[in-house]
Parts: sequence; structure tokens; C-alpha cells
Amino acid sequence: MTDPRNPSRRSRRDFLAASAIGLIGLARGAERRALRGEAPTDGDLLYVGTYTDGGRSAGIYLVRMDPGSGQLRRVDSAAAGANPSFLAIHPSGRVLYAVNELEKYNERPTGAVSAFAIARETGALTRLNEQPSEGGAPCYLSVDRTARVVLVANYTGGSISLLPIQPNGALAPAAHVVRHTGKGPNAERQEAPHAHCILPDPSNRFALAADLGTDRVYVYRLDLGGTTLRQVEGGDLGLRPGAGPRHIAFHSTLPLVFVANELDSTVATLRFDAERGALSPLDTVATVPAGWSGTNYPADIHVASTGRTLYVSNRGHNSIAVFSVAESTGALVLDQVVPTEGDWPRNFTLDPTGRWLLVANQRSDSVVVFGRDPDNGRLTPTRQRIAIPSPVCLRFLAQPRNP
Repeated sequence: MTDPRNPSRRSRRDFLAASAIGLIGLARGAERRALRGEAPTDGDLLYVGTYTDGGRSAGIYLVRMDPGSGQLRRVDSAAAGANPSFLAIHPSGRVLYAVNELEKYNERPTGAVSAFAIARETGALTRLNEQPSEGGAPCYLSVDRTARVVLVANYTGGSISLLPIQPNGALAPAAHVVRHTGKGPNAERQEAPHAHCILPDPSNRFALAADLGTDRVYVYRLDLGGTTLRQVEGGDLGLRPGAGPRHIAFHSTLPLVFVANELDSTVATLRFDAERGALSPLDTVATVPAGWSGTNYPADIHVASTGRTLYVSNRGHNSIAVFSVAESTGALVLDQVVPTEGDWPRNFTLDPTGRWLLVANQRSDSVVVFGRDPDNGRLTPTRQRIAIPSPVCLRFLAQPRNP
């Protein structure tokens, strides 16, 4: 019987019970695999992108996570050039892409993008090739849903580029580059365009790009046949001046886009017309508790697969903001703000089971695990963490699960 007087205790008890059920399921799965003569699984594979400036980081780290306990174990690292900060994985699970966040590459004012083959058994990375990103300080990349192109956001100069993917997963030179224009009211951070995110919409017909410098979310038609990005007339949306849009996330079922605004500590909710490729504003809410007045810069944003919970990382406040998402309207309510047990949380991720949320604390060199209640999305601290130098981006390699 649940305790109506203490919902947090009820949620915690339910969460622990679910964890116990999960452990039993894992044990039974291992028994079935043994009977079939299969090798035991070694946990979910997590790739960690880092900054290598200063010489402390080896590049991209490979970490195994026990999906039953959330325990992390570092198993390998791969040299991936300078500052392999942001990562994306090919839908096949056989290739990993990383930006090399540089201002100059091969004596040109550009960064680079690297491609690596993923070993089927171990997850080890082998370099395939690299290409110029055609813009300085590339900070974000994504793979279209048919795995034909990689999309890159270049912070310096505010450009986005499209690089075709070759049959073996290697990258061809950029086929199309678009440079944003304009600036915002923040003289220090918005003196010029600063593209910070680009990713395809769920239909794979459009690509949306957030530009911190121009306070704008751009909409492009994604032409895979012609390998071009064509701006949709009337599709873009300017956000509140000085907001500084950084990362975006699509709702799983509703026609909504959520934008983490770095410069004013808010999340903007936008409606996306997927027929026309057009954005319109709906609402804006704060990512920090009411009354807090310190320095803060939101970084990453994700929506749970159920669509019922949204998460944002706060750098400065050093927390994860947990929002409930209304089922019919997508309206956000701040339910919980959880300290990340570290300094400067950059990107974070949900594990493949949805039972854990992992945070990369860049300045304190740690990846920290939180338990996640599958019903209400609330987070619970655990004792699980691992030391990684300057972690920036976390990407799980999805593995098929035995029934």
C-alpha cells in the first residue's frame, strides 16, 4: 500500500523495488545466455568526449556501466586529435564521429570532424579519416536519420556545415556550408553569430540550428539528394533578445521543440509545424529556483522517451533541472533541482534502460550517476561516479537487449 502522506518516500521505495526487479532480470538474462553458450555481457558501453587542452586527457574514453547497479568502469581510451569534445554515433552503431574543437586546422581557420570505426566486440575505436569542419571551434554534430550526412555547428563565425558519409562510414569533404549573420545585445557573448547546435527533426526533412549569437533558431530543409541545407522562408524564430539559444530537443510525440537558453537561464517552448517547417513561440520558464541570482549558464537539454520529463544542466548553479511535461500541451513545471555533485555540468545522458542519468562535470573531472524514477522522472543521488579529465559529452552505444 502506498503512503499518500509522503510521495517522495513512496517514489523512493518504488524506485528501489524496480531496481531489485531489474537485477533479477539481469541475472535471468545471464543464465539464458550461458545456456545458449553466449559470452556474458560486460555492461553498456559509454563514450566520453573531452577537452585535451592541458595534456591531462587522452582523448575519447570508453566506459562500461553496469545497468543493474549503475557502476562505472573505465576500460579504454582512444587518441582522437585535439579536443574531441562532442560526439555522435552512426545509427548502425559501427561508426563514431567527433568534432575537433579547434580554431585552426592544417593552417586554415577551421576546426575538424573525425570518424572512427567501432569494433563490434570491444567498442574500441579505429580512425577512418577526418575532414575540415569549414568553421572555427566546431562544438556540436549530429547524424541524419538515414545516416547519409553529418551536420556540424561551428561556434566561431557562426556557420553550419553538411558532410556526406561514405559507404564505409568515413566522411567526405563538406558539401554545403551556411554562414549566419547578425548579433545580439550581449556585447561580450553576442558580438557575432555563434552556431551552437544542429540536428534533424523527427521526419528527417528539416534541420534546426540554434545560434547563441543571434538569438535565433534557424530552420533548414534537409536535401539529402542534393546534399544541401536550404533555409525555409518564414520558418526561423527569433527568441528573446539576450537569451542565447544553445541546445534544442524535440518532444517524442507532441509538435514541440525545447530550447536551452545559455545567457538568461531559461527554457523556451516552441511549436514546430512539421508540414511547413515553421516555428512559433509558446512559453518560457526559468531553469533555476525562484530568487536565485548567481551566475549560471544552461548547457544541455534532453526529453525522456516517454515525453513526460525534460532535463536541463545548469553550469554555475551546478545542477540538473527536472521539469514535468504536461501530456496534452507540453507545458513545463519545475519539479526538482538536483546538485550534480561536481563543477560545471556540461552534457548529460539517459542510459539505454532509462533508469539512470549520467552527468559530465567538466571542471571537477567527474562523471556522476543518478538514479531515475521511471514514473515521475525524478532523480536520486547514488554513490556511483568515475574520474575522467575534462569530460564534455556522453554517448551510449545502443546494444540490442535479450528478452
